[in-house]
Amino acid sequence: MTNTTVPVGVGALTFDQVVAVARHQAPITLTDESLFAMATSRALIEDLAHDTRPHYGISTGFGALANTSIPPEHRAQLQASLVRSHAASSGAEIEKEVVRGLMLLRLSTLATGRTGVRPEVAETYAALLNAQITPVIGEYGSLGCSGDLAPLAHCALAAMGEGEVRDAHGALVPAADALAAAGITPVQLREKEGLALINGTDGMLAMLVLALADLDDLVATADIAGALSIEGLQGTDTVFAEDLQALRPHAGQATSAANIRAVLAGSGIVADHRGTGFTRVQDAYSLRCAPQVHGAVRDTMAHAARVAQTELASAVDNPVVTLDGRVESNGNFHGAPVGYVLDFLAIATADLASISERRTDRFLDKARNHGLPPFLAHDPGVDSGHMIAQYTQAGIVSDLKRLAVPASVDSIPTSAMQEDHVSMGWNAARKLRRAIAGAQQVVAIELLTAARAIDMRSPERPGAVGAALVSAIRELVPAPGPDRFLAPDIKSVVGLVTSGALLAKARELTEIR
Repeated sequence: MTNTTVPVGVGALTFDQVVAVARHQAPITLTDESLFAMATSRALIEDLAHDTRPHYGISTGFGALANTSIPPEHRAQLQASLVRSHAASSGAEIEKEVVRGLMLLRLSTLATGRTGVRPEVAETYAALLNAQITPVIGEYGSLGCSGDLAPLAHCALAAMGEGEVRDAHGALVPAADALAAAGITPVQLREKEGLALINGTDGMLAMLVLALADLDDLVATADIAGALSIEGLQGTDTVFAEDLQALRPHAGQATSAANIRAVLAGSGIVADHRGTGFTRVQDAYSLRCAPQVHGAVRDTMAHAARVAQTELASAVDNPVVTLDGRVESNGNFHGAPVGYVLDFLAIATADLASISERRTDRFLDKARNHGLPPFLAHDPGVDSGHMIAQYTQAGIVSDLKRLAVPASVDSIPTSAMQEDHVSMGWNAARKLRRAIAGAQQVVAIELLTAARAIDMRSPERPGAVGAALVSAIRELVPAPGPDRFLAPDIKSVVGLVTSGALLAKARELTEIR
């Protein structure tokens, strides 16, 4: 847990702030400006609650029942009933960081003063986050339109002191007990507040921000893995020259090429084969085109980041309180912008893993690995080396290709055809999380294999960065030898990838972006 408090106000949160609260349990505080904005807009809602004209979500039902007038004495029940009925998720429990992320982003929208909730509702959400009380939410229940309804409803239910939550220690407890233990008074919702708590793209947006953080590390790690594979396969570094890369000036390509050059700097393996007359006119695409593929992933991430930044600066609710005091229905809750880039990132992630698997496969084929034993086996025939590690990669990459099929092109009408086009952005976010986890394993296996190949090239030596990375792997995985239980070795290097430890080691020695 970080001790740096994240202020939640009328302005947009940064990516780093979202990750700090969602993943690292950073504490939060509501700014005075946000409390004033919420109190101001709430006064407008209170006035409309007494208006004789119908106002959606204030004095009417919801969705297809928007034309049903609700008498004043039933309006508090209307909001509580909305939350209870919409907390209808099912399936596996979603991750704590996702729940915290979506709660933070809903709170951020409340803090803009554009939703009309009372300040005490926002303060309850802040208290839940700071007490690390995490509502239990099933994986299914959001269509990415009209907000991430079921997931957000479970959070609102917890704020009401109902449903199940995980406490700060991870224990499953009734929400009422967790709130009581933390000294938090459950909220009693009033006009519009239940609606304001469930209308938003916060779940899919939280997963997008977390995915971008993971991919930022993963694509840099893939650059490192590609460079180690080039060393292990006695490839050339000439194709990564800055002037050649500049002939096609994509920003991501330039960054990945620079990273590969940095890792290959001073490589004895590359220098030896350059000096003795490199016999291959060109390396295979998976080596030579690494900057082009990895760079395209980076450029896709940059596009997704722009969408995420815009969404973080948005106040998504329906109806919304405008700056000039109107309360207007709108369609800003539709998740298409976020859903599209989530799907786009799944495509890029699958291809990043695909080229990594292709580089690994080259190590294992005696006809293509330039003097190494088949499958990098210690005693080929008796030993199988890394043969099945590549099978594992292949199985994951196949799964990633399936996960790259877009979710956002699908739509199933709901709410008696009132909600007749939905984004499925939540589904896009869920499959992207699985895709990134798979790609991390694929890149880890490439690193494990490249390190083995480099050791088998001894006395030829890699560059200083490559040597340090192989050494870091060797702290957890023994040097090449007879076959051993391989799964723990893979798991160890996956840990180096997902923790960022290997990337951090490289950054101690050179600039890696």
